[in-house]
Amino acid sequence: MECSFSELGWHGLPYGQWTESHVSSWLRSIGIKENYIQKLEEEEVTGPVLMSLQRKYFSTTIGMKGGQIEHLLKKRDELQSEPNKLQKESSSYGKTRDDKEQKNMEVFRQEPKPNLQKPCEGMEKKNIHMECNDNLASTGVSPPLCDYRKFDEHEQDFRYVKHNVLPPETGIENMIVPCHEYKSLEIAHKLDSKRLQTKVASEVLRFACACMNMRTNGTIHFGIMDKIRGNHQHGEIIGIPVKNQEDFVDALDYIEKCFKGSNQQCDARSCMRNPRFIQVLDKDATEKTWVIEYDVVPKASIVKDKLYSVGVPKFFEKDNKVKFEEKVPYHRVGANTPRILDDDLVNFIQGLREKDRQREEAESSSNQTTVDCREDQKRKLAILLTCGKTYMDNSLFYIIVTNKFHPEHLDSISFLVHMNLFCVFDFDPDSKTSGLCGRYKEHRAANPHFLDDYANNDGLSTADFINRLQLFDRTSWIFCNGRNNYHGGEETCDEKNWIKTRKKKLKKAVSVICNEILPRRSFVVLFLLMSQVEQPLVETFHEFYAEMNGHDDLAVISESKENYKKWSSLAQVSCDMCLLKEISIVEMPLSHVDATVQSIQLSKNQHTRTLPVLNEGLCFLKSVEEDMIHSLEIISVDQCDDTKLEIMSQDEIKNKEMYFYRGGKIDWINFWLADKQQCEAIIQRDAYEDTNKILEKIVNQKHAKRSIECVNIYHQPGSGGSTVARQILWSWRKKVRCAVVKQSKEITTVCEHAVLLREYEERDKNNCLPVLLLLENCNADYIDDLRQQLGNVIATKKIRPSVLCFILLICKRSHDPERMCRASPSQTVAVTHRLTKAEKDLFSKRREQLQLQFDPEFILTFVLMSKEFESSYIEDFVKNLLHKIDHSSRITRLIRFVALLNCYIDDSYIPVSHCEASLGITMHLDRTQHHAFVDHLNDEARLVFIHLRESSTNISSIRIIHPLLAKEILIQLSANLSLSDITMDLINDKLLINHRFGRDEFLKFIRALFIRRDKKSRGDLKDTAFSRLIQHVEKEKDGVQKAVDLMKAAYTSLERDAFVAQQLARLLYTNLRFEEALEWAEEAKSLLPYDMFILDTLGQVYKRWFYHLYDTLEEKEPTPERAVEIIDTAVKGISAFRASEKTPKVETVSLNSSYQGEVDVGCRLLKFLSVVDVFSTNTGNSELMKYLLTDYIPAEVKNPWQKFHYKLKGLQKSLYHALESISEDLSYFHTDISEEDEELDARDPEQVYNPRRWLKRKSAIYAGFFCNIPDEGKNAEMACPAEKLNPFQRQMKTYELGGGNVTSILSLLHDKKPERAGKKLERIIGMYPANLTRNDLDQTELANFIFCQIALNCTLPGSSKLLSLQKLQDLSMRFNTKGRNISSASALFLLSLLFWPETSNEELNSVSSQILIPAINELQKVFQQKMRVCPSKSRKVSHFFLAKAQGLNKIVHRSAIEKHIKGTLSERNLKWLGGEVWKTKQVDQLLKRVEGWTENGNLFVKGATRDSKIRAFPQNAASLPHANENVTFYLGFSFDGVVAFDIQVMK
Repeated sequence: MECSFSELGWHGLPYGQWTESHVSSWLRSIGIKENYIQKLEEEEVTGPVLMSLQRKYFSTTIGMKGGQIEHLLKKRDELQSEPNKLQKESSSYGKTRDDKEQKNMEVFRQEPKPNLQKPCEGMEKKNIHMECNDNLASTGVSPPLCDYRKFDEHEQDFRYVKHNVLPPETGIENMIVPCHEYKSLEIAHKLDSKRLQTKVASEVLRFACACMNMRTNGTIHFGIMDKIRGNHQHGEIIGIPVKNQEDFVDALDYIEKCFKGSNQQCDARSCMRNPRFIQVLDKDATEKTWVIEYDVVPKASIVKDKLYSVGVPKFFEKDNKVKFEEKVPYHRVGANTPRILDDDLVNFIQGLREKDRQREEAESSSNQTTVDCREDQKRKLAILLTCGKTYMDNSLFYIIVTNKFHPEHLDSISFLVHMNLFCVFDFDPDSKTSGLCGRYKEHRAANPHFLDDYANNDGLSTADFINRLQLFDRTSWIFCNGRNNYHGGEETCDEKNWIKTRKKKLKKAVSVICNEILPRRSFVVLFLLMSQVEQPLVETFHEFYAEMNGHDDLAVISESKENYKKWSSLAQVSCDMCLLKEISIVEMPLSHVDATVQSIQLSKNQHTRTLPVLNEGLCFLKSVEEDMIHSLEIISVDQCDDTKLEIMSQDEIKNKEMYFYRGGKIDWINFWLADKQQCEAIIQRDAYEDTNKILEKIVNQKHAKRSIECVNIYHQPGSGGSTVARQILWSWRKKVRCAVVKQSKEITTVCEHAVLLREYEERDKNNCLPVLLLLENCNADYIDDLRQQLGNVIATKKIRPSVLCFILLICKRSHDPERMCRASPSQTVAVTHRLTKAEKDLFSKRREQLQLQFDPEFILTFVLMSKEFESSYIEDFVKNLLHKIDHSSRITRLIRFVALLNCYIDDSYIPVSHCEASLGITMHLDRTQHHAFVDHLNDEARLVFIHLRESSTNISSIRIIHPLLAKEILIQLSANLSLSDITMDLINDKLLINHRFGRDEFLKFIRALFIRRDKKSRGDLKDTAFSRLIQHVEKEKDGVQKAVDLMKAAYTSLERDAFVAQQLARLLYTNLRFEEALEWAEEAKSLLPYDMFILDTLGQVYKRWFYHLYDTLEEKEPTPERAVEIIDTAVKGISAFRASEKTPKVETVSLNSSYQGEVDVGCRLLKFLSVVDVFSTNTGNSELMKYLLTDYIPAEVKNPWQKFHYKLKGLQKSLYHALESISEDLSYFHTDISEEDEELDARDPEQVYNPRRWLKRKSAIYAGFFCNIPDEGKNAEMACPAEKLNPFQRQMKTYELGGGNVTSILSLLHDKKPERAGKKLERIIGMYPANLTRNDLDQTELANFIFCQIALNCTLPGSSKLLSLQKLQDLSMRFNTKGRNISSASALFLLSLLFWPETSNEELNSVSSQILIPAINELQKVFQQKMRVCPSKSRKVSHFFLAKAQGLNKIVHRSAIEKHIKGTLSERNLKWLGGEVWKTKQVDQLLKRVEGWTENGNLFVKGATRDSKIRAFPQNAASLPHANENVTFYLGFSFDGVVAFDIQVMK
């Protein structure tokens, strides 16, 4: 607490002890000016000095004015007239002593008062407030109260906690209840043994004498404050160090010297107990301190009819020896121990008989058995474990902290098996072999961990850390003190070594769990004290208590009372003993705990569930085995049948139903309750019936077309598509095995678990029920990869192709589901907001029924659905909702934020903890009161918000009940505050952005606001260049600047996100702000210097800048000087793209993008150069070509372009290299791009989605600049014969016609009109000399020529331009397959095509063999090098296949096969993936099956000799038989070698 210095200092001290700071504080309190106060402080004026100063000093030295001096002197006089404050003030608990006694005890009782009011740092000169942390008293916070040790009992594990406060000293109550007296011994404990014994004996013997005379039990405590002194309270436990315990024991030896007579001495020995030394716990102490207590028990049988007198010892310093006072009787008066005065002695003696009677009665009554009022432990246990709910479900996680279980306890752990355990902190090293862990793992899966595993030394994000430890998938079993029978060296250690080596690790683990993984109020920590308690277990309690800010959500169970005593005595350092009792269940047998907890668990304790099997029976799925399939949520036949319906109230059932009708995600319990007729049945939309029919058609086929089938459900957000998908699983769970694929699980794990589920308890892998897997909102790449891996497993296991193994039920959100449905109508269902007539009737009737049970606002989503989300209805509803809303309130601000996210980002939400932080809500949670977040919301927010709870992490969050409602709310609220202002407010809310729980996911939503673009391929209505938010903000007044400001703010809030900077650069160059765009592109590059997309964006800035300068150029024929800036920008762009080309490609999608940028800029630069006045002549581009291709430099450009000459003269070669690189990439791979990379790609759509067409067009533009040959078609008489063309002209002309590279040539084969493609190829071939020999062309031209021949044969087989296979083979002999100068991949690919034998029985001659085998081997080596820099997801493409025909006709292009495959594009792709292509009759008639064999997992084809062989790569690696078998297959030719399709074992 904050407190002023004046409140701490001068008020509590006599002015004689004031320091300079005390004086300054007093002067301020009386109103003296600050400049005078500072001067007095500089002059070191303390309290005594202040009292002696004269008027002259104040006026001359300090320079005070008269009025100030008069005022000060008057106040000083008033101060001096007051008695000394500390002398005047007496403690209400002080002791009275007569004058003689006070004088004799002076040496022991005059302990110097410590200077408790030292000035705090920085307080000497300024009257500022400070934080007072000296102790609890100074903060104004009352120290915790505590109880005494049990009287006259030896409690071995009892301890006190420093600064806790005992009750005030007491007098006599009922003889049996002891009275208490305190002595601090703050100073006296430092005395030597003799003096200390004398001091202790004097206090103990006087107190004992009084108790014996009063016939009352009593305890005198040393180490407890006996008065208010400084910051210490009366009764405060301070503890004292004890050098020698014998000093306190030997103090009792004074009994014989001090008591009167041997009888009294003997009675005193009988009544006084030996001292008990109780340790004082203090986390900050460097030495142990103790409280020493003496109990006095004056039993009636001993003290009856006796009066005791004692002469207490005193040590006289003058004589240096102990003397004894006169033996006098003492008694207790209240809390004091005075002597009995002579005048009162007769009356006291007469009253002893009554005291004896009272003592005897008190002893008699105390010996009678007292009634044990036991608490209701069942109710208490239920409240502790459920936080007040009536039953235990999976809404809370549980953390168990325990030590060694005894064997008899292990039979009573069923309640733990069925709790939602997050982790276990286990201090039993044998737990896995003979303890709790081993027994638990018989029923459930658990991952063994150590404290080191929670250190996260690799700095993983929270999500990655959770995935690595598989938290939330299986119970994490943390061995906190090593693990026996573990070979990794994790040894156990004793308490001291554990504190040294592992306490910090424990602290880190607890901190990570409480602060980064599990949100507050989502878990309960349960301490099970099953054996003797040791310090490490208590340290765990301290850490959880500190991290959880108190004892809420902590519980303790101890079967043994002794274990609990030790536990509580150690744990009280953190938590008061009374609070510990509130959270503890003591002396309740574990078997009773087990039964009690099971009685409140919502699910029956079943260790198995049931799955359907092929013979229409059932099998049991054990819980421990289900835990191993953690990536799938399995829907069993008896799903939810273990629910105890009897403990669910009708209100709880009603709430579950209402949650769904408000817009919450449907749960399996909803279907189960409907089946049990506990609530209304879920309406089945028409889409359910359509999906059902598709599934029945697939499942009921006698022979499956594919082993893996896909059924798609595309749905508009909020239309009920997810409900339809779950209805399907619920209705099919008894026919097939059903499961939901959990979000963010690795594909390999999902695949492994899906196969396990299919084959579970089945003997024949060819005779199993199929598995129906629901995948919700997974991207296309994930689904394709999962399908491929499942296919690999099916092939590996040799499951027959006609067996249906898996059905992927793909449920995806789409803003245009009907368009997505048209792409594959036979296996796709669309769910929209529109209702059919039958659906309208169903929804209307159900709405009427529900409105009888619920208010319309509580089933709002259902009402909107029944209205088909009519825009006017939503608009009116929102208008009424927001009519009286306070637009300035924090709640309205929160509504704006949630609406913004829900409107633009599908499935977005804000965690409740973030909302609380933003609203400034402090949550108070105890066992009786819970101020929930919802209580702070206004009526409007309660109506539109729906609470979600992430099933895996229990993070509670909110969203608006429907996306369309969120959109309308945002529209209407943005009338008062613009969209840009709302967004800026959101990203500048530091509390919201930086809150820790669920932060990673929340920041993904924020990031998506600025990066995610709409893509039709994902089901959006159109493709957008930027995120929808940015595009909408741009439409505001000064919208571009607002969008830029938002992106800058987002960049900062997202901790300098490189991709936000990249998108900002794109936004800026799109709006022609090139200088700023360059700055942000460079900023992004500085953060991710090797990211291809960012480097490409840097090139795009220069590219667009160059285009702008060119397009806005006023002169039609600019001068060389005017062109300098434009050329400089273009050259910088080319350099930037080249830098990107050289970047290591690790996880990029395509190698083409930077080359494409270079080609774009280069072609436009050529066009610009051609209009510069020097080169703009009537003779065409001859002057420009001369400049670019030779050493010639026109005088006009020599000086202005001096720094460009080298780069411009290399422009033709660089463009040629870039085009060839693009062609090469397209020859190897399909042109796929992932959904994530689509967001970052800055290229034009044609470059991304149709790169082959772009390449053909750019090749023609490039060649057009360097080609001066008249076109035959335009001016035949000016046509130049091929023989007269030089090699460069021929190369440029073929480029212009589309024959300049492999990709352009092969793209002609996809022309829907083969004759048109054939004519083009004939023109290209016509560019080459007739009667070619192998040395007439260079290798690149020769390869292009042969490709043209093969392509022409595929399009116009009867063309006169065709050469024979033998002639082409002869020409290809020019290519090198060995040595340093190996030919290009294109040439090697041609050799594999041309020299492959035409029939299976044909032996390769030695010459052919020497060409073919090395060519294929080298082709494979080149491909391996290519794959080192290529993305692993790029799909290889086979261009040609081996046909049954001979000659050139043995080579069939892929397009010849595709024309026989029917269906939409997605359906055709599915047939390629599923292998249906090879079952097509026309394909089987066209292609030839090649014979080969498998050997050690590899596939080979026979070579020229008996020992030679050619390796073929299977298209599907898993389709290879494991054994060495003879096989047949179709042969494809690709740039990675020869590829085998449809591999079949020969019979």
